[in-house]
Parts: sequence; C-alpha cells; structure tokens
Amino acid sequence: MAMKKKRRIGIKIDMTPMVDIAFLLLIFYMSTTQFKPPEARAVELPSSHSMIELPDKDIINITVTKYDSIYVDYLQKIVVNIDGADVNTTGRVVRICDKYNVSAEINKARAKNLKALIVIKADRRATFGVMQDVMKSMQENHLERFLIITDHEVETGDKESTPTS
Repeated sequence: MAMKKKRRIGIKIDMTPMVDIAFLLLIFYMSTTQFKPPEARAVELPSSHSMIELPDKDIINITVTKYDSIYVDYLQKIVVNIDGADVNTTGRVVRICDKYNVSAEINKARAKNLKALIVIKADRRATFGVMQDVMKSMQENHLERFLIITDHEVETGDKESTPTS
C-alpha cells in the first residue's frame, strides 16, 4: 500500500497590523524622548581616563569658553500664560558672568534648587588663571563640591563625553 502524500497548503500571514504597531511604537518613542538641552556655548573638552555617570536633572552648568567667558545655566520652574491660562513649565536660564560674581550666580541658582549638582565645563584652550579664579571664588563661598566634565579617552582612540571628579 502506497501512502498518498498530503498536499501542502501555503500559509500567508498578513504583515499590515505588525507594521502599523511598529510605526505607532516608533512615533510614541520619538514623541516622548527628551533630547539633550542646548549648551550655553560649545566647548572643546580636555581628555581624561576616569569616568562617572552624570544625572539627567538638577544640574547647574558652569561653562568656561576658550575666550575666558563664563556662563552659568540651569533649569528653573516658570509660569507661562498661554491663551489666558497659566501653565507651569521649566525654562533654561543662562547668565553671563565674570570671575568675581560667578559664585553669586551659582548661589542664586542653588537657592532655587538646593539639591542641584554643580558641573564645570571648561574649554581645553581656556587659561588656567580663569579656572583657578572660578574655583577660588567657589571655595570662598563654601561651594566645594563640583564635577569637572572631560572627554573620556578610550584605548582605541575614540572619545565620548563623560564627567570626571
């Protein structure tokens, strides 16, 4: 007795619902992503071998440019009137200052957010004297805990931006 081979039936799966779900997920993730906020000024960071993680919020940035300009920027809660209704939101405050009043600006920012971490981004071409004056001014005002941001130098020669302490 010879057995008859069963005829195979082709199976077709409709991929349209899966593609729809993929696009919906993509749109959801794109609309909920928080992008990196713009910097006060772009700086070229010095390189370093150490690396720690920086928090995403509660940061006071002090930026020292290659022209020895000093910027203090932070996020502050503000009330905006939109179509007659007050809306609470956060806005970026950027203050330009000199080495004499940088501590006063930091203290103003810390008064609005006591748990904020002080982070210094200094350009590699900034003069040492300006950084020394900034740190001395901070020390005189009892602001002795801060992080200095550098580029992490990986052994292969690639660089990625990470803070050091």
